[in-house]
Amino acid sequence: MKVKYLWGHVTGEEVDKKPNFVLMMVDDLGIGDIGCYGNDTIRSPNIDRLASEGVKLTQHIAAAPLCSPSRAAFMTGRYAIRSGMVSTGRVQVLLFLGGSGGLPPSETTFAKRLQQQGYTTGLIGKWHLGLNCEHRGDHCHHPNQHGFSYFYGLPFTLFNDCVPGEGSDVLVNLQHSLYNLTLLLGLGLFTMFLQTWNCIIMRNQDVVEQPMTVETLPQRLLAEAQNFIKRNADHPFLLLFSLAHIHTPLFKSPAFAGRSRHGRYGDNLEEVDWIIGKVTETVDSLNLSNNTLMYFTSDHGGHLEDSDSLIGQKGGWNGKYKGGKAMGGWEGGIRVPGIFRWPGRLTAGKVVDEPTSLMDLYPTLKYLAKDTKPDRHSDGFNLMPLLEGKVARSEHTFMFHYCGAYMNAARWHPPDSGSIFKVHFFTPNFSPLGAGGCYNTKVCFCHGEYVTQHRPPLLFDLYHDPSESHPLMPDTEPRYAEILEQISRAVERHEQTLEQKETSNDSASSTETVRVQNQMTWDRILWRPWLQPCCGTFPFCGCKENATHFKGETI
Repeated sequence: MKVKYLWGHVTGEEVDKKPNFVLMMVDDLGIGDIGCYGNDTIRSPNIDRLASEGVKLTQHIAAAPLCSPSRAAFMTGRYAIRSGMVSTGRVQVLLFLGGSGGLPPSETTFAKRLQQQGYTTGLIGKWHLGLNCEHRGDHCHHPNQHGFSYFYGLPFTLFNDCVPGEGSDVLVNLQHSLYNLTLLLGLGLFTMFLQTWNCIIMRNQDVVEQPMTVETLPQRLLAEAQNFIKRNADHPFLLLFSLAHIHTPLFKSPAFAGRSRHGRYGDNLEEVDWIIGKVTETVDSLNLSNNTLMYFTSDHGGHLEDSDSLIGQKGGWNGKYKGGKAMGGWEGGIRVPGIFRWPGRLTAGKVVDEPTSLMDLYPTLKYLAKDTKPDRHSDGFNLMPLLEGKVARSEHTFMFHYCGAYMNAARWHPPDSGSIFKVHFFTPNFSPLGAGGCYNTKVCFCHGEYVTQHRPPLLFDLYHDPSESHPLMPDTEPRYAEILEQISRAVERHEQTLEQKETSNDSASSTETVRVQNQMTWDRILWRPWLQPCCGTFPFCGCKENATHFKGETI
């Protein structure tokens, strides 16, 4: 069907055509890093343009303050605890490609639902939701098995171990625990191979580069994203562009070095903005904008503790919000940018101040793709009525915030009030004493001596106190007892749903009790040689991608 327009609006002929989706997720981006969210010292004109031409969400909430659980919830529209992508201990994300943990095959992603509706689906960039289960090459957790027709990128993530001289993220997580397991012997020799084993690029199920060349990664990912859009311009497509930025190690792209007022981190942010601009330019140049929903976000807040004396601050800024990455339910770790652009369908410059969630993408995409088939329990809601201004209130009366496997905090948006009340059942212990993060351990933890329990819970009104600086007390909040009672009942109802029977992933007409296995246990996280992806003969893995496979953009 040929697309027709009238005075910038979509005509009746196009209403029935399924829209395209371009979802862009940055890694570890702080909400305070972007111009349209209040930053006036870092240039982000292309991201700001998306907001001025679309809808900006000011209370967009990640379901977890760390990569793997947040992305699992985003993909499935369900809290990560429902898929077992949560931890009860020190390590809260997947650490090795050669581990067996990951997003279970029984889970359903929005990509799989759209694939069943005839969409061509692609994931370019970071996955970090597992790879193999029982042997090398079974790819049980691979993006291709979770609804993405095409995958190019990092099945793991970009982390410091990928670049010599940048230190080790894995060692930070493992040294203490391996000491307790009496496994320190040989750790030094083992970590010599982390760059080769974890830092790889795959095209679908083939390893095309091992270890990856980090310096050219931004150009390759951008070129792949642009080419995917161009290849699929004539039929409905979903692209999830999951950027390797702005997780450390920070890139050193010559075209952006020294351009910002905030060192290498600022340079990387301005490169992110340029990349977003090139993707937007590709959509617009193909005359796809009026039939394409574009979305921009981050998987969670910025990493406050990541800095050194040479480079300075390497993690993001979360604005006025307290906390950051890996800090449980503190707002700075879970409140993220949320921007939707769809000319002709969404009003330009609209701002939504209601609570929304990354988990809302799942039901929103299903609705727009006209997917009405039965589905499993969802924790998200269709955002279109809110984005289009047909309703003024979010359906998220309650939201729950997990730190690992533990219910850490919850919020209530009463129907008769503009207030958003939030309780913290426990909070991470910042270190050293008086600091604004867990600088002694580099990340905060969710258990044992690393947290302080609060009985009664800490209570804040985010409407009047968004920085969570002034806890409410019975003598300062008339509804104090009612608020705690309402949230307590909501938590109880939520926890009951974790035990309910659900629609089976294999049969839309039957129900079965789904027993969720924890994917973050030590036996699933630790490296196993028979699960390690390899180009070549293991353990002699090594290959470089043919440069003719990509053509990088120039600034």
